[in-house]
Amino acid sequence: MSIDLSCVGLRVELGGKPVLLGVDLDLQPGWTAIVGPNGAGKSTLLRALAGLLPIASGRVLLDGRELADWPARERARRIAWLAQHADAGGEQQLTVRDVVALGRLPHLGLFALPGPDDTVAVDAAMQATECSAWQHQRLHQLSGGERQRALVARALAVQAPLLLLDEPTTHLDPPHQVALVRLLRRLAATQTVASVMHDLTLALLADRLVVLRQGRVEAQGPCDDPAVHAALVRVFGGAVRIERLGQGFIAVPDLGPAAG
Repeated sequence: MSIDLSCVGLRVELGGKPVLLGVDLDLQPGWTAIVGPNGAGKSTLLRALAGLLPIASGRVLLDGRELADWPARERARRIAWLAQHADAGGEQQLTVRDVVALGRLPHLGLFALPGPDDTVAVDAAMQATECSAWQHQRLHQLSGGERQRALVARALAVQAPLLLLDEPTTHLDPPHQVALVRLLRRLAATQTVASVMHDLTLALLADRLVVLRQGRVEAQGPCDDPAVHAALVRVFGGAVRIERLGQGFIAVPDLGPAAG
């Protein structure tokens, strides 16, 4: 089941400085990758869509209803969130399984005991992120990549129809980056997935791209749209070019003419 999340005229300020300058966006079913240079406002946009930042003006709508009007627990059941460089804080002493099980809190509340459905959800999330083998290790004992996979599993365990993931491939080696992208594509068949992506070639595997620059949407559309490709080249100052590879596209550095 997918869910509709949109914003209209979204403006956000951080420390009195404008960061988003009137963003219009409608997250469609499937996988949307949000890209742009450093400081473009990508993470701020995702956090605002998750309801984690106050907005200066504009609207954020979840299934046509103001996001702020949703009760916190209902919103948490509908939107699963993974922060960039997620700070596990006091979770460091928890086992991986316990951390993933935290994703069930929107369904259980603070005091209810997990039931069979919760166990199934946790098992499925760990299997999907390939962290079942070390589920009884504590989070602080893990490598950066292993820890990231556990935190992604926590988001998956919510079983929310909408996933907002900020740099989900952080710390992952290439095989696990590929595995995660395959997982996102599978999830996108039945859910709405939006992710900030640093790696443009991985982002080009999504269904749609949103290209940001200086707090504004420069372009948005399917990943095979030439206008979106042109916007990518433009916002990165011509440092990359987009080339076809097989059935898809890749971003490669554009080093200019070779020295003679």
